[in-house]
Parts: sequence; C-alpha cells; structure tokens
Amino acid sequence: MPPQAATVVLQQGDCCRHGQPPRWHAGGAGGEPLPFYLPQRKRLSVDGSAKPPGPRICIWECDGEAGDITCDIVAAPFRRSCSARPTQAPAAPFFRMMTPPPPRPQRVVEAEEEASKPGKAIRRGHRSYGLMLNLQLGISYSVGKSSALPFKKLLATDFDPREKVWTRFPPEGSKLTPPHHSVDFRWKDYCPAVFRHLRKLFGVDPADYMLAICGNHTLRELASPGKSGSCFFVTQDDRFMIKTVKKAEVKVLIRMLRSYYEHVREHKSTLLTRFYGTHCIKQVGCPKVRFIIMGNFCCSEYKIHRRFDLKGSSYGRTIDKTERKIDETTTLKDLDLDYAFRLQRFWYEELMKQIQMDCTFLETQGIMDYSLLLGVHFRNDLSVSKIGLSQPIALTKSTTGKRKSFEGGGNFCELCFMESGCKDKDLTIESRKPFVQLGMNMPAQAERSSRKILDKFLLNERHLFISTPGGGPCDVYLFFGIIDILQDYDITKKLEHAYKSFQVNPGRISAVDPKLYSRRFQDFIRRVFVKQQQ
Repeated sequence: MPPQAATVVLQQGDCCRHGQPPRWHAGGAGGEPLPFYLPQRKRLSVDGSAKPPGPRICIWECDGEAGDITCDIVAAPFRRSCSARPTQAPAAPFFRMMTPPPPRPQRVVEAEEEASKPGKAIRRGHRSYGLMLNLQLGISYSVGKSSALPFKKLLATDFDPREKVWTRFPPEGSKLTPPHHSVDFRWKDYCPAVFRHLRKLFGVDPADYMLAICGNHTLRELASPGKSGSCFFVTQDDRFMIKTVKKAEVKVLIRMLRSYYEHVREHKSTLLTRFYGTHCIKQVGCPKVRFIIMGNFCCSEYKIHRRFDLKGSSYGRTIDKTERKIDETTTLKDLDLDYAFRLQRFWYEELMKQIQMDCTFLETQGIMDYSLLLGVHFRNDLSVSKIGLSQPIALTKSTTGKRKSFEGGGNFCELCFMESGCKDKDLTIESRKPFVQLGMNMPAQAERSSRKILDKFLLNERHLFISTPGGGPCDVYLFFGIIDILQDYDITKKLEHAYKSFQVNPGRISAVDPKLYSRRFQDFIRRVFVKQQQ
C-alpha cells in the first residue's frame, strides 16, 4: 500500500492478470514517467448492447480489506484479455487518482461484541482448538452427506443402538473426507437418520445448522456450572450448545430415542431439551470424546440478566459466590431464588399442563436429577399494564419467516402470540415484535416472594436477594426449558441417596426415586410460577 495516492492509468488495450496483487507506481523523479500497472485481480465490464463504443464501468477488486471495491469509469472500451503489460503514461484525460481503500471498522465492532459475550473464544493455542476443528469437520461431513440423500421415512432399524457410522479423517484426506490441518482422528455418528428427522421436526435448516457450527466464526467455551465436569461450547449466534457427555449418558439417550422422538412429535410445545445430534471423536493416542448438540433455551435478542438452575431440592442448592461477584453469566440455584413469577392465566395453564406431560415422560423412562433452566430479562421501562396480547393465532412458516428460524422453532409450535406495543431498550431492532411461545419471550411479573412460600421445600435456608428498580413487582421476559434429562436412577444414584440420607432429610437431596423426583419437581414449579389475578 503506497504512502500517498498513486496514479493509475487506464488505457484502451490494457488488461489484467488474474491471481497477482495490483502494483502501485507514481511518477519518477524529474517528471519522467514510469511504467504503470493496472490492478491485477479481477475485472467485470458492463457493455452497451448494439451502441457504438462508449464509457464502460470497470470494477476492480483491490488489495486491502476483503470486499473493498473500487469502480472506474473509463472513456474507452477495454480489450478482453488476461494479460498485463507496462505502458507509458497517456494523455491527461486518462489519468485518475486512486488511493487504497481505508480499513473497515466492522472488525473492531465484531471484536467488541465477541468480548461482551459469555465464554472464551476457541482460537489457535486454546486447549480445545484441535477438538473444535475435528468437530467442525465431522459435522460438515455428516450433515452434508445426509442432506444429499432423499428424505425417507424412519424405520425400526434406524433407532437401533448399533446404528452408528465410523469415518476416518486422515490429514492428507481420503476418497470420502477432505484434507485438513488437524491430527488423524475417527468420527462416529449415532443414529444419523433419526437426528436428521429431529432437526427437521424442530425447524432447523441444514445449511443454517452447518453454518452456525462450521462457519468462519469460532465456537466459545463456557464455564461448566455443574459438578459433572462436562465441557460446554456455544456457537457465536447462541443457537446451539455442544456438551461433552459420558458413555452412560449416550446410552440413555440412544435407549430412549424412539420414545423421545414420539413425545416431541406429539407434544409440539414440549419443554424438554432439543437434541440435534450425538457424536464421538477418537484421536490417535487419546481417549474418546462423546458429545451431544442441543438447542440453547436462552438464545434471545433480549439480554439475560439472571439464570437459575432449579431442581426443587435444597441440599447443596446454592452458589458459593458473594453477591458482589454475581454477574449475568452466573447460574444461580434453588436457594438463591426469592422471586415468584406471575403468568397470565392462559400461559400458566399451558405451562402446568406441559410440565406434567414432560415429567410423566421422564418418569416412565426412569430419568431423574433434571432441572428447569430459567433465564430472566428485567424490563425496566415497561409495565404489564402497557402490554396488550392478541388472541392466540396459528402462525405458518411464511408469517414468521427468519424470526422463527433464528429461535430454532421453525413451524414446530402451533400456538403462539405476537406481543404488541413493546419497545425495549435491549432489543436489537426496536420495531420487531417479540415472538412469544411457551418457554420463550414469555411476559410475566416478578414479585419478591416471602420465604414462607418456598420454605416448605427449601427448609428456610439462605436466599440471595436481587435488588429491583422500584422495590415492587418487576416486568420480565422469561426463557426456560428442562435440561439434564440423561441421568437415570442407576446404582451410583442409589448409593448417593443412601449415603446422604444419613446426613440430611431424604426429601431435601436430589438423588431420589424418579417418581418422587417428578412429584417434588412439579410441586416446586407450582410455587415458582403463580397465576395472575384477573
């Protein structure tokens, strides 16, 4: 890039060579002209049809930031060729001053946005960088391969636990896999046909799915909020989460996959975790890494101010941080919650009905130790009295468009609302109306609850108080779903129950029988969410 503006000469008969960067020259000392070269990347011309030769628009792609384009209007047509030669400076009408394009400020904005998001970006040198490369290669291969095949009806053999495909990815590439800069690894895809149907059922477009995980943007690693030791990764658009799991959890998911598929197909508004894929990576000389890809319940254009992981138990259900160290990325627990959320009558009844159906399903599958992930967005500048909700309508795919695709819903949920009259300072686009469905963008009132409301289950233990703007009810948006649904009541949990029962009341611990766990969980949810008075 020259220190000053360079003089570029455009003359009839000159052209460019593709694949070489443009050369910049200025006049020599003493006014003696030097050879001039045209920018040598790419040239497109727009000609008149049958008119005599006239001005022609030439578009040059110059060095500098990608995507910077300079347009030249030339008084004479160019010869279509792919060669370039130095020429002497022509007459004055053909001179044009041309400066390199300035750097684009968008990258600085993107870096600032990335720094404001939770988690740490996985870049070269990060301990999970190699794993991320393997994951992206495997996902692009699996999704691309399945998308090329016709969509067929599921068979009983597609749900077989032995239905898995191993693929080797050597660094030099093979007949099926591309070359890459990572180590040699093997990739396992569990029940690919079933998860392809699940992605379609949840309204996830294959191109969007592959672009979010395998695109130019890197993944982010989140701090694990639980005690399982699992690693969590999230895409840059926050739509998809990737969690490393144990072999036993993969077995539980594959075992109940048929029942899970039938449940989510029958109950469109289910609050259960949405699974999009189950895979395994085996690097040479390293243990296997199994992981699942699922939807992110807290993916929203609203800022999530508080997150809660609620089980309905009290033993050990609090965080070890002081109130000063709590931020928006901290996952609080049962004893840290001192709010009751008032829902409109319709949404309250829908929630209780869906919670009952989902808990019944988990109980029949022998699942326990699940929790409700609750995200809260405090609306400081609105009150519920200013909001009007229209009647429930059935939105088709054409009416919701990209908004539904962004939230991973597609046309999955039949009953939804469009909230009218909302203007929130945290919205990316203020004119966009929030899309409301069960567990997503749900308007509610958060009221400071008396300890007596929850003491029956939480046994009067410490609460963390979250200050509210005016000390009264807060208008909020709620985002929630049921997570950690891959833990069955195995011998490990039975031993944990027996051991902790000697220390505390058995009703306070999380490791209990699935039937008792389901009943206690539903009772706790009824005390966290209450019906709004008419």
